[in-house]
Amino acid sequence: MANDAGHALLGPSWSHWAGTDQYGRDVLARVLYGGRYALGVSVAATLLTVALGTVIGCAAALRGGWFDDVLGRVLDAILSIPSVLALLVVVTALGTGPAVIVLAVAIVYVPQVVRVVRGAALAVVPADYVTAARARGESTWSILRREILPNITDVVCVEFAMRASWVVLLISSLSFLGFGADPPTPDWGLMVAENRTAITVVPMASLAPIIALATLVVGLNLAADGLSKAWGVDRIREGS
Repeated sequence: MANDAGHALLGPSWSHWAGTDQYGRDVLARVLYGGRYALGVSVAATLLTVALGTVIGCAAALRGGWFDDVLGRVLDAILSIPSVLALLVVVTALGTGPAVIVLAVAIVYVPQVVRVVRGAALAVVPADYVTAARARGESTWSILRREILPNITDVVCVEFAMRASWVVLLISSLSFLGFGADPPTPDWGLMVAENRTAITVVPMASLAPIIALATLVVGLNLAADGLSKAWGVDRIREGS
């Protein structure tokens, strides 16, 4: 994937199946390597987001009262800010890099996960086994880990699959705007931004990462829908 000015802006051929970009780099090789970056950062961000959202959502459902009310107002305030705008603010303040992007995505999406998980946990909290655990004097963390989490695992798994598709798209959008991966990182959003000026000359340089991104997002959405139907999880009802 080294720069080769002598082979810049070439169309598809046996040597370069998807052609080359304006710097002479093989487009297909960069798309494949870009998939590793997209999946690595997106999975890390989704794991952190769902983990934090699950713990906070379960705690809000279990504690209730003023804690739930205050948390609800804070979440409403955060959710009122557009995701991309909030992400840009965090990245501008803290800088770029995979770790910052993971943290920024978690800040943006944790409130949405909290609402979904809280809705699922509220259906479990009144159960007899939770009441018995409280009567035995078990700690909040123990009740969450032993009584509530095992009974909402299906909701959490569906939320992870669905959230991952949005995270991939959000991170790619951030790179497209110039606030994500730094050149020459083979990131799909960055590839589209770099090659859009030459789309009439070598369309595959822009279309290849777009097709890869669309395929991944659609695949994750279909996986989330399949899990939702298989386990009977209604995400709209859980999030209300």
